[in-house]
Amino acid sequence: MRAHLRQLLVASAGRPHQGVLEFAGRRVRCALGRGGISFAKREGDGATPAGRLPLRRVRYRSDQIGPPETGLPSDPIAQGDGWCDDPTDPRYNRPVQLPYPASAERMWRPDRIYDIVVVLGHNDDPVVSGLGSAIFMHLADPDYGATAGCIALSLSDLIDVLRHCGPETELIVTA
Repeated sequence: MRAHLRQLLVASAGRPHQGVLEFAGRRVRCALGRGGISFAKREGDGATPAGRLPLRRVRYRSDQIGPPETGLPSDPIAQGDGWCDDPTDPRYNRPVQLPYPASAERMWRPDRIYDIVVVLGHNDDPVVSGLGSAIFMHLADPDYGATAGCIALSLSDLIDVLRHCGPETELIVTA
């Protein structure tokens, strides 16, 4: 088993939603939130939060891909999985089962960008209403378009990154 990296670095590159992720001596392209990188993340601002974000766990679509090689805990996404993004709901920024009475993002997506999802530790310990929800590292769309606040990589780059990650790995996002 290879040693896990302690840090992954993400920085802005060019336009606000373009970034670079550095790990294990490599630099790879990534997409960021349409609002760029923010030190004052708020729900709905479209920004990727700056700071140290622990990598909590990996979720994957087992009908599309096998479990990725990683030192992080991982489990498959089910068709009814969601993530609450309603700041007024008690389950805000937590996984939920769909249908759910409050607003919740669907994890089983037809566009396949959530075929692999790394849950990032933003606004989760403790959760504070309105400070942002559903901040993930996931797959980029083909043109690396802006995300709603997440970090998105190509499939091959995300799989490679995950091989280097364990429970102690942090993602450091800088402007």
